[in-house]
Amino acid sequence: MSTTLNDRLHVLLEPLAVEAGVDLEEVALSKVGGRRVLDVVLDADGGVDLDTVAELSRAFGALLDSPEGTAVLGDGEYRLEVGSPGAERLLTQPRHWRRARTRLVKVQPAKGAELTGRVLESDEDGVLLEIPPVKGRGKATERRLAFAEIAKARVQIEFNRKGLDDEDAADEESADDDLVDEDIADDDVADDEEEEA
Repeated sequence: MSTTLNDRLHVLLEPLAVEAGVDLEEVALSKVGGRRVLDVVLDADGGVDLDTVAELSRAFGALLDSPEGTAVLGDGEYRLEVGSPGAERLLTQPRHWRRARTRLVKVQPAKGAELTGRVLESDEDGVLLEIPPVKGRGKATERRLAFAEIAKARVQIEFNRKGLDDEDAADEESADDDLVDEDIADDDVADDEEEEA
C-alpha cells in the first residue's frame, strides 16, 4: 500500500506532537489561491492550550524547513496553520468518543436510520448513548453501539444546554472555553506564527 504525501507529513511531525503530550489528529496539505497551505490539527484530553499550539507551530516549521522536512514537503512557499478540532468534530477514534462524554452527537450507523444521542460512556469497542424521546414524549432510552456499527459520527453544537449535573456543567464550560481559545489560537497562529519556506 502506497503512502500519500499527507501520510508522510504525519509521520514526520508526529514525534514532536507526542513529545509535547498531544495527539496529532490530522495533517492536510492543500492549495488555496495557488498557495500551499499545511493544516495541522492537534488534540489532547482537556484540550490544547495556546502556548502548546504556538510552541508546536514553531517546532513544526523548523522541522519542515530542515533538509529532512524539505525531503518530504519539497521546496517552495507554504503557509503552516496549527490548531485544534472544531466544535463539530468527527468522531473516528475511541479517544474522540472519550473526550466527547456528555456531548450530543449525531450518528449514521452502517445499517439503519441516523440517530442523535448523548455520550454516556465509551471504551475501546463502542459507546453508550442516551437517546432522547421522540418529540419529548416518553423517556430517554440507552443504546450501545459498537464502533464497527458506526459509519460516521459528529459532535453537535448545543446552545442553552440544560440538565447537566454540576461536574458535567463544569466540564462543559471548560470545553466551551477551550473552543474559544482554540479559535483565537488558529487566528494568532495564522497571523503571528505563519511559516514561510
